[in-house]
Amino acid sequence: MGTWDVGPFDNDTAADFAGDLDEAALEEREAMIQGVLKRAVGPGDLLGIYDGERAVAAAALVVAQHPDGDPACSSYGPSEPLTELSADLRMLAVDALDQVVSNWSELAGLWAEAANWSKWRQGITRLRNVLDPPIPPQEEVLFEI
Repeated sequence: MGTWDVGPFDNDTAADFAGDLDEAALEEREAMIQGVLKRAVGPGDLLGIYDGERAVAAAALVVAQHPDGDPACSSYGPSEPLTELSADLRMLAVDALDQVVSNWSELAGLWAEAANWSKWRQGITRLRNVLDPPIPPQEEVLFEI
């Protein structure tokens, strides 16, 4: 696994995916992102490493267009612009990220053995929380009569 850091594009597979997006026609890029996310959530016994790495990168691009999202493009991300991505991709990206960190993910298994596993996992959680924020616990309200 050619990985140099924990960011969405900090591995060879995601950087190659970014290059593929840059080389594609502008109108083809959303379909490429959607295809990667669908492959991650599609039927299968195990999510492979490379599909997992591409799914994280694709989800980061969806997050980057969310009003609460951070830019996804590190120096290894796409350098060409994307069209406005469909909001329908948000929940697909959430499902893909959930699959990436599941017990059925080779990528999660590899990261679980790494020293900076928790930092990687926090990054995935941050991406996911932008798209599907956790519901805060409700405070107990006491009324006086």
